[in-house]
Amino acid sequence: MSLSNSTPLIGVSACTRAPEDGGFYHQVGHKYLAAVAHGAGAVPMIIPAMPDHMDLDAVLDRLDGLFLTGSPSNVEPQHYDGPEFREGTDRDPTRDSLTLPLIRKAIDRGTPIFAVCRGHQELNVVLGGTLHQNVQELPGKRDHRMRRDIPLEERYGEAHPIDVKPGGMLEKMVGRTGEVMINSLHAQSIDELGDGLFVEAVSDDDVIEAVSLPDAPGYLLSVQWHPEHPTSFEWPLSKAMFKAFGDAARDYAKTKGR
Repeated sequence: MSLSNSTPLIGVSACTRAPEDGGFYHQVGHKYLAAVAHGAGAVPMIIPAMPDHMDLDAVLDRLDGLFLTGSPSNVEPQHYDGPEFREGTDRDPTRDSLTLPLIRKAIDRGTPIFAVCRGHQELNVVLGGTLHQNVQELPGKRDHRMRRDIPLEERYGEAHPIDVKPGGMLEKMVGRTGEVMINSLHAQSIDELGDGLFVEAVSDDDVIEAVSLPDAPGYLLSVQWHPEHPTSFEWPLSKAMFKAFGDAARDYAKTKGR
């Protein structure tokens, strides 16, 4: 990636971790940063989950896009009136306290947004939607969770098809409607759809896998799968999504005089 004054700056949401041996960490997987750098042609900037020390408007003033990452953790159920978590559920309320209001402000300002996995779920909650906490337990649904019995690289390989719907952003990127293969590494999924969201694609067992927000003032695309991993990043759709996100960030930067 060649840096210049026109290279957009994209904020990347971070998770928190507090290991039993002490300390507290803000972390983002390298795969997310690399996908933003190489796929979107942008500079990735980690946004620490420090809600009490962040002026969100000031943060967004400096950003040309917002990338919402996946995570082992789940969105806290009180944000969508969901049932209490089961014992042992991974959680990160500090991330929720930062990302949920940040997403709302970014939408209102027209900041380009690309969300994956947990970010997909966060977006739906911000827009008033709800989540299934364990989609694999619903009648007729497959087990969408990450397989732990195969090598890491294979976990991000093709797992099941989605049906790309007509009239959306994905149709333009794929060049057609119909079946596309994706990976699957999640337990939570969208239940009730958030206000104004357009369903871009569903899985063959009717899980909402991709959404956009047609009436948003800026670019917004959200997917339940992981296009950023080196295995899936090579897929044509993955490359098209990151390129479109980068192009939107560059266009947005121009509106700010960059």
